[in-house]
Amino acid sequence: MENIKKIVLAYSGGLDTSVILAWLVEHYHCEVITVTADLGQPEDLSGVEQKALHTGASKAYVVDLREEMARDFVFPMMRAAAIYEGRYLLGTSIARPIIAKALVDIARKEGADAIAHGATGKGNDQVRFELSINALAPDIKVIAPWREWDLMSRTALTAFAEKHGIPIPTESKRYSMDANMLHTSFEGSELEDPANEPDPSCHQRTSPLEQAPNEAEILTVAFERGNPVAVNGTPLSPYALIEKLTTIAGRHGIGRLDMVENRFVGMKCRGVYEDPSGALLYALHRDLEGICMDREVLGIRDMLAVRYAQCVYNGFWYAPEREALQAFMDKSQENVTGEVRAKLYKGGVWPLARTSPYSLFSKDLATFEGGDYDHHDAQGFIRLNSLRLRCYARVQAKHKAK
Repeated sequence: MENIKKIVLAYSGGLDTSVILAWLVEHYHCEVITVTADLGQPEDLSGVEQKALHTGASKAYVVDLREEMARDFVFPMMRAAAIYEGRYLLGTSIARPIIAKALVDIARKEGADAIAHGATGKGNDQVRFELSINALAPDIKVIAPWREWDLMSRTALTAFAEKHGIPIPTESKRYSMDANMLHTSFEGSELEDPANEPDPSCHQRTSPLEQAPNEAEILTVAFERGNPVAVNGTPLSPYALIEKLTTIAGRHGIGRLDMVENRFVGMKCRGVYEDPSGALLYALHRDLEGICMDREVLGIRDMLAVRYAQCVYNGFWYAPEREALQAFMDKSQENVTGEVRAKLYKGGVWPLARTSPYSLFSKDLATFEGGDYDHHDAQGFIRLNSLRLRCYARVQAKHKAK
């Protein structure tokens, strides 16, 4: 076994990472430092430091990454209009690179030899964590206990926890869940069969449509250079804005998604996602772009958005291709400034009005009441654009006649 003296562990305080903490101390006979990231998740983190120390950690960090995540990770992704497989707003995916950055920062500070995580060998998160760590600190070893130990069942983990005096939650968890400021994900239980509909308990951030208000709500969001900056005229910090919109949109049942997706490792998986603020901002941002962005720039951005989303989903946030794509995305957003007013009702977002100082919309050109447009110009435009079609048709007709 390698001579490892100090490990930094990504620690949530749940059963899995608590068992991993004790296992690392026992297996590697070394110092383990835990890092818990506050990403705006709903759960109370007040006791997580004490639990880590009680379970064997030599030191426990709880780091507040809320504003940094919103500003430097979520907002750049939103500027890119990134959406995976046409539906998934990447709520879990975008949290992994900032957690990895925090792990590397503390590993450097503490002089650690290795970083450990609790992702299983089946999913995407192992790839996201390790690609990010390798990009930021190629000299630091990564330890993935799920690929090393023999504790391959919930029963085995529980037995290990009881043996080592690790507190086990008394309530049973129906789902495997992940949450941060943007979203909550649900996997497992009846969701493992795509033919089953989710249990009524499968929600945290979004009201079931039957329980959503029977009256619509109107709100206005202001954007600057593609970033949301104010709600109903009140300027807010990036995290505070996401938090406020999560409450508003969730109340109206906005942002719930049930899908089967393709994991990077090759298998299909089914998950239920709640992303109320993300779904709302995606809709309003796209609507504002309609009057601010040049047609060709918008078309290219939409093509590149697919590749950008793959970078985020597959764990290549710190890769040169994502950084290059970001430069284009940010350039495309320079004039995406303005306000969108929308109606929220029973899971839907309906933009009502949009204004921008950079609007490319010309009423004189678009109006049905005369204006500056010369209809005769269309004849030559159509004739030139149909030139290749007419040439192709003549050749096809010639060969069919033979």
